[in-house]
Amino acid sequence: MKISRLQKKMGDFFLNIDSMKLEPGKVHGLIGSNGCGKTTLSKLIMGILTPDSGEIDYEGLTPRDITMTSQKPYMLHDTVYQNLIYPLTVRGIRPDEKEAEQWLSRCGLLDKKNQYARSLSSGEQQKLSFIRAMIFHPKLIIVDETLSNLDPDSTELFEKLILEQQEQEPVTWIVISHQLVHIRKICDRVNFLEKGRLLAEGTPEEILMHPSHPSVREFLSKTEIFYQNDGDTQ
Repeated sequence: MKISRLQKKMGDFFLNIDSMKLEPGKVHGLIGSNGCGKTTLSKLIMGILTPDSGEIDYEGLTPRDITMTSQKPYMLHDTVYQNLIYPLTVRGIRPDEKEAEQWLSRCGLLDKKNQYARSLSSGEQQKLSFIRAMIFHPKLIIVDETLSNLDPDSTELFEKLILEQQEQEPVTWIVISHQLVHIRKICDRVNFLEKGRLLAEGTPEEILMHPSHPSVREFLSKTEIFYQNDGDTQ
């Protein structure tokens, strides 16, 4: 995916991405302070928002190939199972009940298959949202803070699911998270936004451990990630 001269003004906020490349089949981390434009950019990619100007070249991807999860996922007024297979239903794909049950089992939700989805805990809803995003084999998955505020076991499960997916059938991921430990662990590339602009991009090692841009260093100084600079830990 190639983004060129993308602009979107929303109130006092102005997103202005001159150029950005998302390599297919890789896990891309999107980091930055609150209000830097991460979610706005993801909504533009999803087509939820329309850019004021610029271009997003999807390189053959269609809306049917793209999905997104969020920290507060929307649950249909239906069972856990019906929520899970919804992406298949709307795409005219016949659900494989055995495969669906395998997904539920991985997340510890099989015994709640017929339970009302909105009665699940917030963590369980996030798990359901995550596997719902993966069940129809999309080509681009945007994860917007889904890894935040989860217990360690759930976070580890999400990481395993992403890494297993990349081993078996690589897809493109955009992972938005303040949990930089997880960004470093699962991402191939990291993009840093500040005040609506893309200021730095590179490998997790380059951005999180040896940042050259002063804004990145300042951002990291307020997080749990430590980096090396001229041989000193800061």
